[in-house]
Amino acid sequence: MIEEESKAKKPSLGLSLFAVAILIFNVIVGIRYLGSDPHIPMIFSGVIVAIISMTVLGFTWQELESGVTETIKRAMGSILILMVVGTVIGSWIISGAVPTMIYYGIKLLSPELFLVATLLICSVTSLAIGSSWTTAATVGVALMGVGMSLGIPVPVIGGAIISGSYFGDKLSPLSDTTNLAAAIAGVKLMDHIKHMMYTVIPSYIIALVLFAYMGFGYGDIVVDQSAVDNLLNGLENNFTISLWLLLIPGLTMLLVAMKKPPLLVLFLSGVLGGVVAVAVQGADFTTIVEVLHYGYSVETGNKAIDELVNRGGLDSMMWTVSLILSALIYAGIVDKSGMITTIAEALIKVMRSRGSLITTTIGTSIGVNLTTSEQYLSIILPGTMYAKEYEKAKLAPKNLSRALEDGGTLTSPLIPWNSCGAFMIATLGLSPWTYVPYAFLNIINPIVSIIYGYTGITMEKLDEKEEEITQDIDKLVPKPAKIC
Repeated sequence: MIEEESKAKKPSLGLSLFAVAILIFNVIVGIRYLGSDPHIPMIFSGVIVAIISMTVLGFTWQELESGVTETIKRAMGSILILMVVGTVIGSWIISGAVPTMIYYGIKLLSPELFLVATLLICSVTSLAIGSSWTTAATVGVALMGVGMSLGIPVPVIGGAIISGSYFGDKLSPLSDTTNLAAAIAGVKLMDHIKHMMYTVIPSYIIALVLFAYMGFGYGDIVVDQSAVDNLLNGLENNFTISLWLLLIPGLTMLLVAMKKPPLLVLFLSGVLGGVVAVAVQGADFTTIVEVLHYGYSVETGNKAIDELVNRGGLDSMMWTVSLILSALIYAGIVDKSGMITTIAEALIKVMRSRGSLITTTIGTSIGVNLTTSEQYLSIILPGTMYAKEYEKAKLAPKNLSRALEDGGTLTSPLIPWNSCGAFMIATLGLSPWTYVPYAFLNIINPIVSIIYGYTGITMEKLDEKEEEITQDIDKLVPKPAKIC
């Protein structure tokens, strides 16, 4: 326990905000002025905050190091899934599953309908399986290839895929974040989902309209039919194209929907893709092992095909894994030093209205996403800290659980060094920040939630029965560590 072992002081609000400012300053300078990736600036920020924590607050290096290792341990499941997804993408490409999805996608979709279709396909998929990551790594990868072949800008495609993927991730009863938010706030799962629909559905309709409007703009794109034919012929010449190959992603989604362990399912899916590659595509085992490690690589003579299928592999995810680890070094230090807790406690003191309570909850979730790089913490920390404030304001716990998802779940893929953002960038081949303006659902939903907070729309009051339940919340949810 920190209270017993540590003789460190509790950080002041000014010092805690300074630690956050250090991260923001270093990342901006590194990326914008030095042309570097964010890895070293984030590690450098962690080192500076560690020195401050030791010299000013009295922490030992061993204490801070334990904070880093504990933070990395919490995120290790996501990192392992990220690594396995790289092998799955390579496996599905060499098996012909991804080329088949691209082939039929090009035949069925037109530029003006593509963005709306992408949003709807990803929404239905993620709603069925409850996983934004699996949705992006399966149908998302294929839709990215289709959109590129139709001439749609990559950042716009990424925004549509992410919007659809997180629609289901937020509303599906199979989603881990949906279950986590409900549990932290002490709300029945289906009550939580029903209450979220008040903010998600209007946000989704606005996103759908925006994508439809943009899609009509791409309707003027003159599709070179000869180029399309060359692309389709090239896919047929380099892969065996068959609808039967869609059983690979179909089986994967079924197993995920059945709540089988995602890491195991993805691993088996990669193995299945390799077996199918041998049986259907005529690949040898040496080639499959190389593809799983380094990704699929071929020179077909058709640049468009090469851009679509030359991807995947374990190595393709290592940049992203190192980015997450770099961010977690900083996150572990600011978490262990108590700086995040100090900022949250200060925010509680300025809550003067229902609207400010919702805004603070969402803002804190976004802040935790920015500083800790971990989506789950963006739900757990604000949820445990603000539960009593919602009770004092006579607001039903479902308002808290909804705000946690509006601020935590939906903004996580917008931050490049967050595990979710890093995953989407690596999986879909996106450039950091470029896709963010087009992730309409993820941007609009928190805004709608804040508007509801100030206007009172759908903000349900705490009834007597719920008030009795909330008195036992402290016994049900974990508390953030206290720093002496």
